[in-house]
Amino acid sequence: MPIKIGVPKEVLEGEQRVALDPGVVTRLVKQAGAEVLIEKDAGKSAHFLNEAYEDAKLVDSADEVYQNADVVLKVQAPTDEELNKMREGQLVISFMDPYRKHDTVKALAEKKINSIAMELIPRISRAQAMDALSSQAGLAGYKCAIQAAELSPGFFPMLTTAAGTIRPAKVLVVGAGVAGLQAIATAKRLGAQVEAYDIRPDAKEQVESLGAKLIDTGVDAAGEGGYARELTDEEKAQQAEALAAKLKEVNAVITTAAIPGRPAPKIISGDMVADMKAGAVIVDMAAETGGNCELTQAGETIVTDNGVTIAGPVNIPSKSPVHASEMYAKNLLNLVNLMIEEGELKPDWEDEVLAGGCLTRDGEIKHEGVKSVIGG
Repeated sequence: MPIKIGVPKEVLEGEQRVALDPGVVTRLVKQAGAEVLIEKDAGKSAHFLNEAYEDAKLVDSADEVYQNADVVLKVQAPTDEELNKMREGQLVISFMDPYRKHDTVKALAEKKINSIAMELIPRISRAQAMDALSSQAGLAGYKCAIQAAELSPGFFPMLTTAAGTIRPAKVLVVGAGVAGLQAIATAKRLGAQVEAYDIRPDAKEQVESLGAKLIDTGVDAAGEGGYARELTDEEKAQQAEALAAKLKEVNAVITTAAIPGRPAPKIISGDMVADMKAGAVIVDMAAETGGNCELTQAGETIVTDNGVTIAGPVNIPSKSPVHASEMYAKNLLNLVNLMIEEGELKPDWEDEVLAGGCLTRDGEIKHEGVKSVIGG
């Protein structure tokens, strides 16, 4: 029988994305031979109305999705209520936040629900088209640069007017991964003078290719999988000294530094903020995992006593749900296509992509990194 793929409406407050857009549904139906069940209004908040899903079967409730689908595709990790609707042996694919949501991971294993966490997909060349972390991070970097420009009390570009010349804003981007590079590119397009900081040595060429300058603090912390390793105390002090001097000069800072499975590294201290000039802006993309600035408050925008604005946006990709959903849906499409053979679900769990992304299977936690943190 043809594989049945189900997409329920996201239930997390503020989540506007949907796992599949109409274009990807059409490809799954006509090219992969799947039957796709979409809960009515699942795409509404992403501006994909029911009538746009002409190749899907619209169902009235999430219950119907979970009762009938072989594979459930979601954006956010399932809630307790959603977990109770799932069936043994069902496959669910979504972001899972496994290093923080231990109870969810344990419940998936106990209920013998097979699951793939999109953030665990190996960051290898073969899996680039399935790398949802990168697709969503790029969008987040763009949005943070736009937010920095919006919060700034001055212009980003240089302007020559009858009243004189306004110099371009100085913007510092901390972290030159996918999100940071997009933030750099966007701030440059807005006309700002951009510098970047990253402790990985291979970031220099990428930063300079976008017309920005990389700050050299003398710290090299290249890690595995394209991420930076955690710094030693001595390295943190060296980094802090160089960054503190730079922060006094800038009009806006966008921080994007992250370490998988750990709280965001604290890079900007309260003392550094106190030395920044009035009107400066910090947009902390890492707010959800604790923030790169120690004063960041997740989901809030605050103004310090010395007039520095600190924004801690959360669930940033959801703020551009159309393109975020389209990119995420293509990531899912490429992943699901690995598991479909002649219209049927036939995953090869020895495949390095599926094995790397597998969170739970047959009643066990399969990902070694997550298992080491949770146990079991």
